[in-house]
Amino acid sequence: MAGKAGDTDWRHTLAEAGPRERPEGHDGTPGEHAVGDGARIAVRRTHKLYLGGAFPRSESGRSYPVTSAEGHHLANAAAASRKDARDAVVAARAAFDGWSGRTGHNRGQILYRAAEMMEGRRAQFVSEVVDADGVSGERAETLVSAAIDRWVYHAGWADKFTQVIGGTNQVLGSYLSLSSPEPTGVVGIVAPPKAPLLGLVSVVAPVIATGNTAVVVASERAPLPAVTLAEVLATSDLPGGVVNILTGRLGEIAPHLATHADVNALDLAGAGDLATGMEEDAAATLKRVVRPEADTDWTADPGLSRITPFLELKTVWHPIGG
Repeated sequence: MAGKAGDTDWRHTLAEAGPRERPEGHDGTPGEHAVGDGARIAVRRTHKLYLGGAFPRSESGRSYPVTSAEGHHLANAAAASRKDARDAVVAARAAFDGWSGRTGHNRGQILYRAAEMMEGRRAQFVSEVVDADGVSGERAETLVSAAIDRWVYHAGWADKFTQVIGGTNQVLGSYLSLSSPEPTGVVGIVAPPKAPLLGLVSVVAPVIATGNTAVVVASERAPLPAVTLAEVLATSDLPGGVVNILTGRLGEIAPHLATHADVNALDLAGAGDLATGMEEDAAATLKRVVRPEADTDWTADPGLSRITPFLELKTVWHPIGG
């Protein structure tokens, strides 16, 4: 008799399970004492992309191995293709009008919710940072706390940056001139490879706090914190498409964002040797570009350094007087 739809996947998992994980069932199904005696099949995560609020596999079906800082195999991550990058841009563009049209207060609430959700998954993030960076548990706790605090920091700026950056301009004549900052659009972000969580949050949070949407290329070396962050964002009231996260080969994905005509700006924090070529490609479509800095201290106070580059000033002139 034909098995149920899940039988093939179950037996495939059994074949991969180690001797201590395999249950005792004689017919390929779990034995009765698979629960309670410590012998069970590990529930392994399937690492996927985050596009338009959903978690699809790469359209190419590819994946690549991810290892810890010590070289131990951790998982296989989805290897995004150029098609996935295009889909991510489409999702980001579709989400832009709705996200930029929200009040700064509401965007701040959603960013703060991301901080709350990260706090609830602190242990998982700490474990992933330890594996990714090869740091002690104490240092990982500090880095995770800084990443959570970074969400709170930019949540606070979401309804205040317009007053600080905009204002009244001095004009010689009977006119009143006002400048107001507005989001530039879709921002392509290359996440820093040496700070796969804190650096990632530090480049994403200021972009979306001001009403932009983002397509993010996660750290190729250590993508797992980005995958977990995607799960946090998906449960943080963030509309689908505001943040899209791609994992895979940097050299394959990132240059496509530089040439894409519907990407308005680039943050090349983690572009490395690709930065110069991407900046040259971006010039063809007049993209705003933030170049990478050597040895960035992601724990330092960020100020407005990553908020202002992705804003455009709209100036309004109005006659005054008689």
